[in-house]
Amino acid sequence: MRVFLTGATGFIGSHVIPELIDAGHHVVGLTRSDAGARKLEAAGVEVHRGTLEDPASVAAGAETADAVVHAAFDHDFNNFIANCEKDRRVIEAIGDVLAGSDRPFLITSGVGLGSSGPGQLATEDVMNRNYANPRRVSEVTGEAVAQRGVSVAAVRLPQVHDPVKQGLITWAIDIARDKGVSAYVGDGTNRFAAAHVSDVARLYRLALDHHRAGARWHAVAEEGVAMRDVAEAVGAGLGVPVKSLTPDEAMAHFGWFGAFVGMDMSASSALTRERLGWNPTGPGLIADLHAMDYGLAAAA
Repeated sequence: MRVFLTGATGFIGSHVIPELIDAGHHVVGLTRSDAGARKLEAAGVEVHRGTLEDPASVAAGAETADAVVHAAFDHDFNNFIANCEKDRRVIEAIGDVLAGSDRPFLITSGVGLGSSGPGQLATEDVMNRNYANPRRVSEVTGEAVAQRGVSVAAVRLPQVHDPVKQGLITWAIDIARDKGVSAYVGDGTNRFAAAHVSDVARLYRLALDHHRAGARWHAVAEEGVAMRDVAEAVGAGLGVPVKSLTPDEAMAHFGWFGAFVGMDMSASSALTRERLGWNPTGPGLIADLHAMDYGLAAAA
C-alpha cells in the first residue's frame, strides 16, 4: 500500500517507517523542513511538505494514499489544549479526503481514554468521553469522522520509551535536573503504563495490516510502572535525592506536569495482544532509565 505517515520524522514515526517499508509498503512522509526531507529521503521515504498549522497541507498527502497513519502531535505542553484542538482540525481535514472510502485511517490517542474512572485499569473496550485529559479530542474527533464514512481505528499510547526519551517521564527528568531532586506524589504507588518504541512501531504496522474500523489498540507492554520506582531510577541516574511531595507541593514543584504526575495511568493490552498477535519484546521503562546517559541528555 501507499501509506501516508504524519509525524514521520518524530520519535515514534521514525521507528514506524522501517516497519512499514519492511512489510512492503511505500511510505510518504510528512515534513515541514529541508532537514526533515533529507532525513526521510535517506530512509527511502517519499516526501510530502506540510505543517500541522495548515490542515489542508497535511490532508493533501492523503489524497493519493491507500492508507493514512497519523502519528504527529505537537508536544508543546505549555500550549497543550491548543495543540489538542490543532490535532482535531488535522483529523477532520484528513477525514474529508478519506470520506466515503474504505481506506484505513489510524489515529493516535492515549490509553487514559480506556479508563472508566480514577485508578481503573484502562482497556480497549472502554471509551471515556469525559476523561479529564484534553487529548480525548483526538479520539472523539475520530469517532465523528467515522460517522462520515471513514474507516478509523485508534492506537492508544502509554509512555513510549528508549534510553533517550520516555514520554512524559522525559519532562520529569528535566525537572529533577533543574530542581536537584527527583520527586513523586504521596506514596508513589500510582502507575504509568509503558512500552518500548520498537514495540509501539510494530503495533502501528500490525494495526494497519490487520485494520479493523472502530478498533482501539493499546500499545502497552507494562500495565503500570510505579512512579516511586521511576523517581528512584531518575534520582540514581542524576545523582540527586528522591523525595515524596504532597499534591499541593507537586503542583508548585512540577508546573504543568503536576497535573499528570500523581495520576494513575495504568492500562491493559490483553485484547490487543489477543487480536493482533502483538507480543512486546523490548526493554522495560526502568531498564531504559538505568541505561540512559544522563550527561548526554543534559547536553542535548
